[in-house]
Amino acid sequence: MGTVPVATPRARIFISYKRCDPDQTIAAEIYRALSQQHEVFIDQTMLVGTPWAQRIEDELRRADFLITFLSEHSVASEMVLGEIETAHRLAKERNGPPVILPVRLAYREPFKYPLSAYLNPINWASWDSPADTPRLIDELSRAIAGGALAGRGQPAQSQPPLISSAVPQPLPSAQPPARRVTLDLPEGTIDTQSKFYVLRPTDAIAREAINRQGVTITIKGPRQMGKSSLLIRTTDAATRLGKRVAFLDFQLFDKTALSSADVFFRQFCSWMSDVLELEDRTEECWKAPLGNSQRCARYVGKYLLKELDGPLVLAMDEVESIFETDYRTDFFSMLRSWHNSRATQPVWKQLDLALVTSTEPYQLIENLNQSPFNVGEVIEMSDFTLANVTDLNQRHGSPLNEAEVQKLMALLNGHPYLVRRALYLVADGRMSATDLFAHATDDRGPFGDHLRYHLFRLNNKEDLIRGLQQVIRNHSCQDEEVFFRLRGAGLVRREGREDMPRCQLYADYFREYLHV
Repeated sequence: MGTVPVATPRARIFISYKRCDPDQTIAAEIYRALSQQHEVFIDQTMLVGTPWAQRIEDELRRADFLITFLSEHSVASEMVLGEIETAHRLAKERNGPPVILPVRLAYREPFKYPLSAYLNPINWASWDSPADTPRLIDELSRAIAGGALAGRGQPAQSQPPLISSAVPQPLPSAQPPARRVTLDLPEGTIDTQSKFYVLRPTDAIAREAINRQGVTITIKGPRQMGKSSLLIRTTDAATRLGKRVAFLDFQLFDKTALSSADVFFRQFCSWMSDVLELEDRTEECWKAPLGNSQRCARYVGKYLLKELDGPLVLAMDEVESIFETDYRTDFFSMLRSWHNSRATQPVWKQLDLALVTSTEPYQLIENLNQSPFNVGEVIEMSDFTLANVTDLNQRHGSPLNEAEVQKLMALLNGHPYLVRRALYLVADGRMSATDLFAHATDDRGPFGDHLRYHLFRLNNKEDLIRGLQQVIRNHSCQDEEVFFRLRGAGLVRREGREDMPRCQLYADYFREYLHV
């Protein structure tokens, strides 16, 4: 996260939390304690009518530190994630503040992706009961003065508890279904053994492809479509076939790597070596008077593949993380050359490539003959069908009747994450179906955290706001690049010649908040 800022008499501190207990109670106590010496922002102090998305962005830009409270509730909060993402991005841009200070509130589970990408390398503080509050205040004060938190970063691989209180507690009027089922939390990547995973036609395509040797697979789609879950299931199938797998999440490349082609290509090779538990020989390889792409190809083809002497799947998630770099064409052209080399060099037939992206790559790679995204199996993720939603409702114990399933489909248009969240809330007795639909667009309703996250991400992006307004108002986006960015964010879709909001929920919410 960069260097720790020099301590000043009054540091600027941003407190990130979810409005539930114990989170909001502890956040308020920390705010009162630290405000005696520092300038502390917490959203409880915002006046009614404040443009909150702009205010949060401004406060994060001013902050030296982000204190984020992480409980079983908040680890599933998209707004908490959004604030951490923003702080991480700002720190990379500046190679400095804000420094993230995570606090675990009676929560010991390893962080799940994508939180793990930001927080695993960072030390954390812990709190288990009110008796720990004085110690926590002291520990945070010392960290702000230049010290370090006590807890060590967590391993990247994790599984959440099957049942969590990451959503509102049951309402008094809510009636749990007669037949209780063990539920999976709707957030994050779905376990390969989960009974709530919905098989779509894309699964069969990916499975058939990975059964072959020497394949290139691209999985495309907006966020929260299940791309990472499909990638994990595909690599799991590859492992059972006896293939080695190197899984790289490109979000973990830091600013230094992203700003330098030389650093990026070297780290890419070192990372593969580490994941495959092979000796890192990048220093030796980089002595050759070659370009970065040539060195990298030499490292993979003449060292890694020959050392493994067997099939390897190179699985790359979130590859759009490098789409804005000036070396993206070199990197993706290199991957395309590896794909092409299978026809003439037997060693490259040992390598499978699997790439996941939520951004339309054709807009960023001018020469399609140099792109790895238009060869092999190109898998476009799709929303759930009515049959999928009906089946998933049954797996949740049928919390919705047939008419309510139809109503849910009309509201969400099969949005995979929102469908799973809606069924989870009603199946677990936390909300009645009537209240789910009545409060669907409320800021504190069943989808409020998700909707506020999208609104927060749109802040200060006038071109995207204008494009979304056009889609809602005219079913057309005048700027094709803006449309693809909105589609990558999961906000819009295209039906024939018409550009539409992704679902009715988005149309209703953004029509109000963007004053369409």
